[in-house]
Amino acid sequence: MNVTHVITGLHDGGAEAVMYRLCRADQDNSHVVISLRGEGKYGPLLEAAGITVHCLDMPRGLLTPAGTWRLARLLRHLRPDVVQTWMYHADLIGGLAAIFAGRIPVIWGVRQSQLDPDKSKRTTIWIARICALLSRLVPDRIVCCSFVARDVHHALGYVNDKMIVIPNGFDLEQFKPDKLVGERARHELGIDSTVQVVGMVARFDSQKDHKMLIDAAQFLNNEIAGTHFVLCGKDMDWENDELVGWIDAAGLRNYFHLLGERPDTELLLPAFDVSCLSSAFGEGFPNVVGEAMACEVPCVATDVGDSARIIGDTGVTVAPRDAKAFATGLKKLLTLSSDERARVGKAARVRILENFELQFIVRQFENLYNDVLSNRPVS
Repeated sequence: MNVTHVITGLHDGGAEAVMYRLCRADQDNSHVVISLRGEGKYGPLLEAAGITVHCLDMPRGLLTPAGTWRLARLLRHLRPDVVQTWMYHADLIGGLAAIFAGRIPVIWGVRQSQLDPDKSKRTTIWIARICALLSRLVPDRIVCCSFVARDVHHALGYVNDKMIVIPNGFDLEQFKPDKLVGERARHELGIDSTVQVVGMVARFDSQKDHKMLIDAAQFLNNEIAGTHFVLCGKDMDWENDELVGWIDAAGLRNYFHLLGERPDTELLLPAFDVSCLSSAFGEGFPNVVGEAMACEVPCVATDVGDSARIIGDTGVTVAPRDAKAFATGLKKLLTLSSDERARVGKAARVRILENFELQFIVRQFENLYNDVLSNRPVS
């Protein structure tokens, strides 16, 4: 099959990473990617993997008749069997363009689990509501990355009968335990092998609630002095005055390592004793949790999106926005014996292998493409 993906952009994000993995891992079908904006991080990576990328360089706002028509013309030229869209803006404009291009079958992609009026962009909420109204007419199917995302969007008005949950998949050759890699990363950071390390991979955003994490670190320091925290992601650096202000107010500057964006997190995760995710809202299926588990690193996460379903009994989930509970969860894993924590880490990797291995997820998408095409009326 020829599958064309339409995505809002190709910067460093969860949906972008999942689409990249899917296109690269699926050797049985042909994939083309259309970015409504620029090439971002993943454009060059996709092209290096032999996948054609088209960038429409649309401005912010995206939703213009001219932009929709340009996309429709490109789809008419490419003549894909299926159009798969990723995230709200691409769902709307890609779905309409596929209709104008000759009613090409469309699969929408829902990636968020919550739209918080106080935190989410107003335009994003509006577009999600428009998509809910159009969900009966435009998409053939709607892929949700998590069960929580499915339930939230059903409540928003999305047609339930069209929704299917396909979780994210992980390449267990890329993300794997490696003691030497972990030791090398610690050496580069100047962290002794005897020091306990908690890590978190997440951009600086209110959704990720780094303030709560730092409050939890302060509570934890009163119980287990000397724990180091390694944080990486967009704007996670010492130039971020707000973030640094929180760390200094907690008196923990000497225990935090701010690394900024890292394209090679698989070379960082094995250095962690515990990985964490402190999100307050909005997660669907957080990749960083599964990636750490694949590296045999046990996780503490807030119960947002499908984090609890991913972790199961191989880590700890707590209520969001509760720094004391988060600190307690971290303490629970950090005070395990090294042998017991290794056992929990191995169980975490097995859980990813059995439920979220990449080729297993690729086959689910292929089955979906076949199902959509076989149920289309013959013209």
